[in-house]
Amino acid sequence: MIALQSVTKQFQHRGNAVTALAGVSLEIAKGDFVAVIGPSGSGKSTLLHLLGGMLSPTAGKVRFGSDSLYDLSSDQRSAIRRHKIGFVFQTFNLVPYLTALENVQVPLVLAGVGEEEQKRRAESLLGRVGLSDRLDHKPSELSVGQQQRVALARMLANEPALILADEPTGNLDPETSAGIMEFLGELNDEGRTIAMVTHDLRLAGRAKRVLRLVNGSIQPDRQARSLSAAIASTEQAKAVSTN
Repeated sequence: MIALQSVTKQFQHRGNAVTALAGVSLEIAKGDFVAVIGPSGSGKSTLLHLLGGMLSPTAGKVRFGSDSLYDLSSDQRSAIRRHKIGFVFQTFNLVPYLTALENVQVPLVLAGVGEEEQKRRAESLLGRVGLSDRLDHKPSELSVGQQQRVALARMLANEPALILADEPTGNLDPETSAGIMEFLGELNDEGRTIAMVTHDLRLAGRAKRVLRLVNGSIQPDRQARSLSAAIASTEQAKAVSTN
């Protein structure tokens, strides 16, 4: 579905070039669920923004299907983001003066969907995330977990094929985090492709594949497989001890 081909990204800081990603190559197939982990400053969020068409590479190519993403015009990339990619952020990015229903309607308005269809879809999605009784509540009237569920409903409004999640449970308690991860797993089971950045190894263990970024580079496959196996082993041991 999407691939990075020898991608490097550099930023200028006080006149010096700082390398966030160094020649990264990565393929994410349709239906995959990839977790990207690594220390702070390793390039995880930069990688996600490149995949989402929000940050052009210094060198290399980002391919979305048959398209070279950054050879497209800004308007063409915006159309891909609007119709094919869903974003989940740690900070939710809800509009504070809009209700839950209106927040979910925002991407539908931008896509030119009729008002009645906007409302129908938004109500259905909020029902799916368990917020049918919170349609008219503004973000300040919702718990942190409820705000993230509104953000998830909004992300699904235009039925994206690819979901990019940047620390989606970073501000949530363990129980709410588990619920969000279960929901992402359901979306993946439905065929949606997911790339998620997280610092939590337990959450990464819910993904089908784990990649570790270190100093802007992806670890060799054998190290990533070992990491995935270690996470799975830890989760299995916890489950046995709990039972």
